[in-house]
Amino acid sequence: MYEILAPAGNKECAVAAVQSGADAIYLGYSAFSARAGAENFDLDALKGIVEYAHIFGVKVYVTMNTVVKEHEIEEFVQTLVAVHNLGADAIILQDIFLGKLIHEQYPSICLHLSTQAGVCNVYGARLAKRYGFSRVVLARETPLKDICAIAQIIQTEVFIQGALCTCLSGQCYLSSFVGGNSGNRGRCKQPCRKKYFYDTGDKKLNYALSLSDLSVGQKIIDLHEAGVISFKIEGRMRRSEYVAAAVRYYKKIINGQNAELELSELKRTYNRGNYTQGLAFSQDKRFLSKAVQGHIGEKVGVVKVVNGKYYVETAFSAQTGDGFKILRGGEEVGGASFSSKDKRGFYLATKSKLKNGDGVFITTDTALTQKLLSTDRKYPFNVQISAQENGALIARGAGVMLTSDFTLESAKNAPMSENDFKNCFLKIDEYPFAVQVDSVTVQGNCFLPKARLNAFRREFYRAVYQRLTQNKNTVYEYRPLPLAVPKVSTMPTFKQKIAVIGEEFSCLSADIYIFKPKNYADAASYQCKTGAKGEKFLYLPAFLTSEEVQSVQENLSGFDGVYAEGTYAVELAKQWNKKLFAGTGFHITNPCALQAEYFDYYALSKEISLDEQRSLTRENAFVLSVGDIKVMDLLYCPFEKKCSACANRNRYTLTDENGREFPVRRYKTGQNTCRFELYNCAHLVATQSFANVLTDVSTLPMPTAKGVIENYNSQEKLKEILPVSTLGHSKKSVL
Repeated sequence: MYEILAPAGNKECAVAAVQSGADAIYLGYSAFSARAGAENFDLDALKGIVEYAHIFGVKVYVTMNTVVKEHEIEEFVQTLVAVHNLGADAIILQDIFLGKLIHEQYPSICLHLSTQAGVCNVYGARLAKRYGFSRVVLARETPLKDICAIAQIIQTEVFIQGALCTCLSGQCYLSSFVGGNSGNRGRCKQPCRKKYFYDTGDKKLNYALSLSDLSVGQKIIDLHEAGVISFKIEGRMRRSEYVAAAVRYYKKIINGQNAELELSELKRTYNRGNYTQGLAFSQDKRFLSKAVQGHIGEKVGVVKVVNGKYYVETAFSAQTGDGFKILRGGEEVGGASFSSKDKRGFYLATKSKLKNGDGVFITTDTALTQKLLSTDRKYPFNVQISAQENGALIARGAGVMLTSDFTLESAKNAPMSENDFKNCFLKIDEYPFAVQVDSVTVQGNCFLPKARLNAFRREFYRAVYQRLTQNKNTVYEYRPLPLAVPKVSTMPTFKQKIAVIGEEFSCLSADIYIFKPKNYADAASYQCKTGAKGEKFLYLPAFLTSEEVQSVQENLSGFDGVYAEGTYAVELAKQWNKKLFAGTGFHITNPCALQAEYFDYYALSKEISLDEQRSLTRENAFVLSVGDIKVMDLLYCPFEKKCSACANRNRYTLTDENGREFPVRRYKTGQNTCRFELYNCAHLVATQSFANVLTDVSTLPMPTAKGVIENYNSQEKLKEILPVSTLGHSKKSVL
């Protein structure tokens, strides 16, 4: 069993997916979707798409995969119940703790855990299953070995085509802190697609964080053999012809057919960076797309300058409406459109100054678009009709039998023929049916007014439509989730603790030390060096493979617990019998996590305001208040796996077009693989929190870190120590 799962950012894309043979589609509701920029659907539009898809046996999954704030929970659950009651086959959530409570309250609602939740190993999969999720959408970075292991535990959905996020999904805060628009709230401004440069070579700006589009191609067979159920095409922001082309391409491959033509068609609809097979199969040479950020299509020829005009000699038959990108040395130098053609090629119209040999890539192929969207899929079934003089008219087909509530008259003149009935029932009105009338039985000399016969036909096809689109979901009445939210005073009544995240603590004094090793495989580096008393926690990043988890476990002695950015650690901490400090990566923005699971300590989301923190504050709650702000986890090598290019440093600087400098920290996992963390260009100096204080000094020199710890409760002094600073979201939450 498997499914090709297609994106539907609007009605046209949904129809294109179904028409092209998709087994399932996913789309966003008008609220709570991680692609707020897509058109998305309201309840009426969603009902129509669900019914249309279900005629063809195509499932519909609705994404409601943003983080949910406390004041939004009631609306969120009401909406989710309404979407389920319309017949949606599953709802995709990011908040695993909210999902647990929803499952307990509404056990028949099918829940899928979004890739935003970052499931990447068997521990995260076990937690999702324990909480009532039927499927996990795996992190795009999950290696094939772990995919195979996870598939033995729970249904898995894996991305096979489309855009790749630079950061581990659900852990990106770059848009949030640079521009105030959060990817976790569906409003990412994609700063990763801007130009930057690293301090490892020349200072030429390039798309240093931009990744090529994913296209696993024939590797879908490997994923299928690994036990993957659902193959997901990314692209709710893309056009309908892309959706159609992607579905057709993977349908051909999975069915064992040659798909070279379909790959060409797919490239012409959208192609960033000539595709990568993704991190499931290890980083390849095409993973980064530093030279080109957007759609480059497929190459159809090169420029030849003829009498001041730009000519392309090619077998491709261009026409009016076609659009092109021009690349020189792999970099975009301009755009062009079709001007005119002759027997051996065509001329370009452009405002750019082109040169002989410039590559011409088609990005809008009007003939191809027409071809891809010309499919007219219908639901086929046979109809049998029987009519009897002074008796009833009966129609059968598609599992429906309709008997008239009237009696056919005796014909006074010419009786009705078999063709009269047949021709009537071949009219399908607005329904997507392909009807064949294979049997008409007429007994006696029947007569029926044409209007009555047409009305009977419409009633019959309406009954067929209702049967095919019947909502099989359990219909629920809305009931609020049983959340206990205590009232909290304006200031804490408990003595505030301070927890510090860093690589070294020799000069620091805190209540809790959260150690980030430079190399998780180096047992010696696990010595948490500090003369002060305090609890010691080991920092676990949001992404760890099962093998890396094993390496970490071997070096846990001496630690009281783990501080984790990924929810998989809920299972790990129990297995290891260690304390759990739920980090900011848990996205605690509402009380559901505090109802669903006990944490020894927890950090609130770094995207909620001081006011929003109040009701979520307990004696064991922390808020990131000062120091570094990690905005990205990079699970690939930004230096294209060329060790000489990075010089094996532990620190780098990424500079943007405006001269802002973003610190980059390199560390190694238990399998000796390099990983990277990107930090905000400004340090955090937040307003006084109600909760305990969490500070991150991962990139700060020790004297600076010492000053930060000693003055954590003085904004004035902190601004002197950290002159480039921000209040973060303490004053104003993200949208």
